[in-house]
Amino acid sequence: MRKWNYRWGVVSLLLGVSIVTAHAQVVEPTLPPEPPKFDAQSTPIFVGVKDILEFKSLPQYHEPEYMAAFEKAGLLPPLAERLPKEPMVFKTGNMRDGIGVYGDVLRHVIGGRPEGWNAMAGQSQGWGGIDTALFECLTRTGPLFQVKAEELEPLPNLAKSWEWSEDGHKLTMHLVEGAKWSDGVPFTSEDVMFFWDDAVMDPNVTPLGGAGPDTFGEGTTLRAIDDYTIEWTFKAVRPVQFLYQMSSASFCPQPAHILKPQHPKYNPKNTYEDFKNAFPADYMNMPVLGAWVVTVHRPDDVVIMRRNPYYWKVDEAGNQLPYLNEMHYKLSTWEARDIEAATGGGDYSNLEHPENYVESLKRSSEPNAPSKLEFGARTIGFSLNLNYAANGWGEPDARGQAVRELNRNLDFRKAISYGIDRQGLGNSLVKGPFTAPYPGGLYPASAFYDRDSTVYYPFSIESAKEYLKRAGLADTDGDGFVNFPASVMSGANVEVVVSADGDGATNRNIAETIVSSMEKIGVRVIPQFVGSNSFMANNAAGQFDWAVTRNGSELLTVTQNTQNLAPVGPQTSGFHKANAAGALDLLPFEEDLVNTVKTFLDSTNPEERVALMKHYQKVYTENVYSVGLTNYAAALVINKRFANVPVGMPVFLFNWGEDSIIRERLYVPTDKQQDYELTPNTIPGKPGKGEGPVSQ
Repeated sequence: MRKWNYRWGVVSLLLGVSIVTAHAQVVEPTLPPEPPKFDAQSTPIFVGVKDILEFKSLPQYHEPEYMAAFEKAGLLPPLAERLPKEPMVFKTGNMRDGIGVYGDVLRHVIGGRPEGWNAMAGQSQGWGGIDTALFECLTRTGPLFQVKAEELEPLPNLAKSWEWSEDGHKLTMHLVEGAKWSDGVPFTSEDVMFFWDDAVMDPNVTPLGGAGPDTFGEGTTLRAIDDYTIEWTFKAVRPVQFLYQMSSASFCPQPAHILKPQHPKYNPKNTYEDFKNAFPADYMNMPVLGAWVVTVHRPDDVVIMRRNPYYWKVDEAGNQLPYLNEMHYKLSTWEARDIEAATGGGDYSNLEHPENYVESLKRSSEPNAPSKLEFGARTIGFSLNLNYAANGWGEPDARGQAVRELNRNLDFRKAISYGIDRQGLGNSLVKGPFTAPYPGGLYPASAFYDRDSTVYYPFSIESAKEYLKRAGLADTDGDGFVNFPASVMSGANVEVVVSADGDGATNRNIAETIVSSMEKIGVRVIPQFVGSNSFMANNAAGQFDWAVTRNGSELLTVTQNTQNLAPVGPQTSGFHKANAAGALDLLPFEEDLVNTVKTFLDSTNPEERVALMKHYQKVYTENVYSVGLTNYAAALVINKRFANVPVGMPVFLFNWGEDSIIRERLYVPTDKQQDYELTPNTIPGKPGKGEGPVSQ
């Protein structure tokens, strides 16, 4: 392999000498264009953490009448026994419309399909907010969009409080004492340690959020002190950023009493595949700590979730949350989600598919429109991620290996970047001020973004073709597409497969634009569209050349999922992971990025952290680490009958809107309630295959 790389390098070098001699003209890189003015976004009301929630006991508690009837019939313990010693209490002052009332339904429409309920082993629940309705994590980040900058730190959740040791290396967390799973079994540190030992630290298990040992810092350990106390030990001093990694899907404990008997470590008869698939989509009432429990699943039709009788959060009047009795997920398409929310067939959508913006805006502006739209900042971005692993990750064939070597060539990456008309790409999705050309790296909406540190390769077909020559590529057979050098793949055409999530119109449209753009500069690109679950699985396994990817929160917040900004560990990068032997073949500029991110993670100096991210942005964009494509604003679409919708909530920032909106606090005033419940007056039943809700 090294000799082969060397031969190719010599060819490129010789070609480069001739090119310099010819004094070829290229468009020089520049600063990115300023995003167009967009004033439609709303602004949050900023508050402190203690203005949102606290943990305390209250003199009395209340529940819906139908739940009280189950309690009276002896089918549920008294409410006070189902709640923790000190439940989480949401503050009335932070609720836009105050204390709510019980009843009604929140109807979602999604394009995903549930694989099963074992999120610990990586099964998808279908996305669209199902996971955040079911699972609770140690900390919570979605609502942070409204927290004052000086108090910005993840909210307490299952970890109700924590303190650092004097030397800053140990973090002691106190769990909610007396919280219970939806089947009534107590939640304890055993559930936390099971998730840590047998998912995060087990190389054979990849949780839904992708958490691994590197997610929480090299050499980090976790131990249980007692049933409600855990202790983290870090190499770094006070690494507050890891509190962010304990939220979302990264650290949401799963029910040890249900999962342990199926895990190969505790059940030698089972394989890891057996463990993953032990709780398929028709397994109902899977115990959760979230506000709702899945009680009905009809394939390609609907997922129905009923309120959790053991949910551990209340309002200041002692009303057990959630206010909404039921949650629906109509299994359709992502495009249909936007249209149905705008027309009243659904209640909620993150309007993130630009193709639907114009129609949705028209509908919402009508006097009788059932829903309202609120746009946020440009926090949605797409990149073309290139597979950098040339030492075996994903076990590529000869063509795939040759493409990966090209991906590692800076001139080739520059050619791709020059070859994409980002403004035209954005306009093809939606015309207007919504989209902006995105050079890659940190988003302009990020507090760490610095335009002067951003290198932008503007659209230029001539420059793209010139850089293909500098990369050693020429059309040697006259068919309009460049060929590998004769010593590579016998001089065959360069053929690249670009994969995209086929469940979303935006992803497909972007991929098709890339195919046509690359054809104009002479690179043959073949689109590969697969479903959401397969797309994620293929990417995680390294089975792709290029991937059209909607970026994660790390390029926006920086302080969340910071480890994903570079391959700081064998598995942290989304497009450059280690091979089976655990080895990474980093390029010199990647090593620079890794050192920058590691220094950022260790630093507590605000000025130093800003300077580090300026350097990161310069190295990232100058080297075209991934090819930025487009960056755009999204909108919250929600039915007007709902109360307690926060002011200025972004669809995507620290997490997606379904978490940020705090759905357990949403309610529908009595005079606006609709008869939408599909399984009224029921509670979740016993966990099992084919089981449904329980009625009296």
